[in-house]
Amino acid sequence: MTDTTFHLKKHLAAGEAIRYWQLGAIAEERFDVPDQPMKGEMDPFFFLTKHKNFIPHEYPCRTIFAERYRGKRPDVRGAFEATRWWLPFGSPRLDLSGFWFRPTRLSTWARTYIEAENAGTAKVRLGTCGGAVLWINDAEAGWMAPYSRNLEARAEYDLPLKAGLNKVEIFFDDLAERDARYFFQLDYLSGPKASVALPVPCESEAASRIEGVLDGMHFDRPAYFEGDITLLFATPLPVDVGVNVAVEGDFMSTERFDYDFILKAGERHLVIGPAEQAPADFRHFRITLDAGGFVASRSLGVEICHAGRQGEAPSSLAARITETLDEISEFSERDTVRAFARLASGRPGADTDAMIEEILPSIEDCHDCADFSLVPLIWSRTVWGNDIGERTRARIDQAILNFRYWMDEPGNDVQWYFSENHALLFHTSAYLAGHLLPDATFRRSRRKGEEQRAVGAARVRAWLDHFEAWEMAEFNSAPYFPIDLKGLTALAALSPDADIAERARKGIVRLCEIIARSAHHGMITAAQGRSYEHTLCAGRSLELSAVARLLWGKGWYGRRVHALPQLAVCLRDHGLVVPESLAAVACHQGDEHQEWRFAQGENRFAALYHYKGRNFAMGSASHYRWREWGYQETVLHLRIGERPEAAVWINHPGETIQFGYGRPSFWGGCGALPRAHQYRGLAVLDFSTFEEQPDFTHAWFPIAEFDESAIRGKRAFARSGRGAVALIGSGDLELVQVGPSAKMELRQYGRKTRWIVRVCDATRIESVETRFAGLSVEETEEGTLVIDDPDYGRVVFRNDGSTLAEGRTIAPLDFPVAGEVAMLTAG
Repeated sequence: MTDTTFHLKKHLAAGEAIRYWQLGAIAEERFDVPDQPMKGEMDPFFFLTKHKNFIPHEYPCRTIFAERYRGKRPDVRGAFEATRWWLPFGSPRLDLSGFWFRPTRLSTWARTYIEAENAGTAKVRLGTCGGAVLWINDAEAGWMAPYSRNLEARAEYDLPLKAGLNKVEIFFDDLAERDARYFFQLDYLSGPKASVALPVPCESEAASRIEGVLDGMHFDRPAYFEGDITLLFATPLPVDVGVNVAVEGDFMSTERFDYDFILKAGERHLVIGPAEQAPADFRHFRITLDAGGFVASRSLGVEICHAGRQGEAPSSLAARITETLDEISEFSERDTVRAFARLASGRPGADTDAMIEEILPSIEDCHDCADFSLVPLIWSRTVWGNDIGERTRARIDQAILNFRYWMDEPGNDVQWYFSENHALLFHTSAYLAGHLLPDATFRRSRRKGEEQRAVGAARVRAWLDHFEAWEMAEFNSAPYFPIDLKGLTALAALSPDADIAERARKGIVRLCEIIARSAHHGMITAAQGRSYEHTLCAGRSLELSAVARLLWGKGWYGRRVHALPQLAVCLRDHGLVVPESLAAVACHQGDEHQEWRFAQGENRFAALYHYKGRNFAMGSASHYRWREWGYQETVLHLRIGERPEAAVWINHPGETIQFGYGRPSFWGGCGALPRAHQYRGLAVLDFSTFEEQPDFTHAWFPIAEFDESAIRGKRAFARSGRGAVALIGSGDLELVQVGPSAKMELRQYGRKTRWIVRVCDATRIESVETRFAGLSVEETEEGTLVIDDPDYGRVVFRNDGSTLAEGRTIAPLDFPVAGEVAMLTAG
């Protein structure tokens, strides 16, 4: 792209970030190191970060990379060549974060201009996790090379500015391992009065208006089950544009769908196509506009579910098992899970083999999350091996023998061994693979299959010991329940040891009970130890929705699943029985309300409280890491009525980019964890955020999914069906009107914010407002929070986490792992 005389100019105040850049492509190259083992064990508390939200576990590739490059001037590669423009949309960073399944060396060039009114010295601050070199007017101004995985470092530099345009160039690079925070931020601390002057190949006004179109665009619905997927622009297009829409799934999805359009000047919307023909699940839509060579993009996300085609669930379990295997066989993403469902339902053949072969390279190369694909592959090979083509079967066996099953085996991958869900799958795979191929030699461990089986069995038993004592530190996690079920169902079906099979069956039933206790009309509605935007901002297409449909006849199917067909086959072929009584728990319809208290994680580190009636449910984490840096925790989550989309949760964003890759992200997790209390349908969250974090907290509040809603200053109310919620802030609650979360996000600005939450039964929103608008918090000198509730009377939340109300004392330190259930009268 050639330079032009046009510039998109933005005033640059002291202390502000320089946010507008021309951007080159990301150069990628594998960073392979010699195979070697690692030391370590499962770390269920890996996300309990000691410093900010930094995860300390280090792979050999990072150690070697740091020895080579840390503290040394970055190895500048390539040259600047603009391919697109970076527009900030509220973010101070140029952020290219993502997910790389192998160790990958990244590098990128960026350029912009500072237009100074007068000559003088500007002081800037550069922040990045990797390395960076900074130039001003082709003269090097400095470099930094912390190369600390996902932990930002900062340094200050002096830039000699001349009057007029000054070219600023940055080369930045890093080693990506799995989820990688790949960004830089350049702050203009002080200097001459100045503006950012971004070169653009079209009229400056047109470029500014294109930015406005991207900044304000949003979907016309919070979720799509039928009808056209339509993108709305807050302002009309200023010129004719070419539009590319790239549709992708979560970071593990292998699918991408591209659509191209031409839009004329003046257009205010784009019809992408019918939802019935789009891929289901929560999908990221990357919208790229090309206005005469000015190329800029923004990502949005929305859920798609083919609920109309799926209809009502069959009444019998046997019919739902058949339906589940049929649905996955015909409509799921092409992977080993779909191949498993096809083999289990009598659909072998060339296409089924092709699905396996499409995924095998990631297993052969030990990509991160390859263990997710390997478990159903080993099951398929064990039970239906003769239905798989000979060539494919031989390749499967070689992949099994060459795989790295634990960190003490040599390798150079970045598979994540530490979390509970991954550890279970690695040990399950080693155990069942050794049993499948008892006389073969496993390449990395140099063990015969029988020995590999024995080592795997010991580790599986140790994992089960930990689970039976403490269950899951990744508590109530919608994305990780299915991964745990993936491992446990494989053990229940294939274990050659009766004790392991029986313990696995009990583990499955226990997880189903936790799901049922924490569900509202089958949908998980609770605090979560690990969450993502793509699992929170969706409901019907989540795998747990399909699990509820299979078990209890209440839910829908998405496109990408992990454990669902394995659970179906366990129910059909392997004697698994999930108590029928859990259906009434998961889809609660009684007059009484359920209060459910339990603890999760070693030493009961997470105390969880859940309360539900037929018209609402709300769950929270009690006395959980108050005011620490968070990771992926969702501390409070609720639903009202019977519509799954009528959900609310409150968090502090970990980043200002929506649908980014941060952990925590905009919606998924919590940048600063709040002081949180809940008693029955009443909760309070007190946030105190850190200076370098976003300066607001927010609530997901999708007004289109409510039957009624109202926002009045510090108060917001919503009703869906016969359930309602009141939100009361310490400051004004502002409904976002434009952008990806338009009319779905309530913001409360400030470093210290408080939210009072009250769910209830209601048929009119006016009654909710009348009854609860006056709720307020009295804080004593000892730090106790007191609320006078119309139904519960005086509710006292102590600063040790305990609650006094209605003559009861509830102490999170007393919550047992097994859980306690109380059925309480409404009101």
